[in-house]
Amino acid sequence: MTDFPDYLDVDYTDGEDEDPEDYPTIEDKIEKALEVVETGLREYENPAIMWTGGKDSTLTLYFVKEVVDQFDLEMPPTVFIDHYQHFDELMDFVERWADEWDLEVAYARNTDVGDYVDENGLEPGDDIPIDALSEHNQHHVRNILEYEEDTFPFLLDTYVGNHLLKTVALNDALEEYDIDGIISGIRWDEQEARADETFFSPRHDPDIYPPHDRIQPILQFMEADVWDAFWYFVVPETVAEYPDDGYVPQSLDDLPNDLTPEDIPVSPKYFEGFRSLGSEVSTGKSADEPAWLQDMENTSERGNRAQDKEDLMERLRDLGYM
Repeated sequence: MTDFPDYLDVDYTDGEDEDPEDYPTIEDKIEKALEVVETGLREYENPAIMWTGGKDSTLTLYFVKEVVDQFDLEMPPTVFIDHYQHFDELMDFVERWADEWDLEVAYARNTDVGDYVDENGLEPGDDIPIDALSEHNQHHVRNILEYEEDTFPFLLDTYVGNHLLKTVALNDALEEYDIDGIISGIRWDEQEARADETFFSPRHDPDIYPPHDRIQPILQFMEADVWDAFWYFVVPETVAEYPDDGYVPQSLDDLPNDLTPEDIPVSPKYFEGFRSLGSEVSTGKSADEPAWLQDMENTSERGNRAQDKEDLMERLRDLGYM
């Protein structure tokens, strides 16, 4: 891709100065999502889908599958960032639906950090010496993050931990697989740092990341819209036994036609009351009722995520975080 992005014909201003209210109905939001996905699949030579197993990336994956089926296009691979601190249920969910949907999954891992953790029997929160890292990782810590401490904690939701375990792992995967467009499920309403994103977002500085673009089809969805899309579109259209007109379950045990949570492409953690799935050690559930039944207007979707990373989101995004 030596001539990237010269071969592209995408509008980097698409979505500029817009917000979810510019797409007033769920049909409007879905129409835009499909349009962005189709452009991404046709314009980029080697696109891939960022799939975390969470609701937003799974919704994005659904839209990609819809466009692929409609236009008989090639299904791109998914990239799953394994940061070593996932919920077991989420890993099981990803493996289950990757098999069900016949997906190619590339696991992006910072194995330098992961191997050190395994070899030394570390637990989340334990310190890792900077000088024990590879030259590649030390460069990121010292020269890019300008971090001066001798150690950093093995925690995902911290400045150094997030960068090494997620951003470096992602950027290394982009380079390894020569990906020019990564399809990502971020939304305008999630965080202030994402509110100004556009549907096609350039990441072209080779000093920070392998040059690529972010293709972002669901910016216009709010949290409640995501769940409406699942219960009235995604689940009915992908689960044969689900009612065609949709059904909103009230609990784990409230699924129609003898279906079980394993039959539904929705992580069981959302049924348990989690609204955002991050690190197992730093993410708590928001309430006891399922995510889609909670007060989304008056409470924070990411309120039970560790705030160190949340407070540094703008800086982390400048370095290549989603």
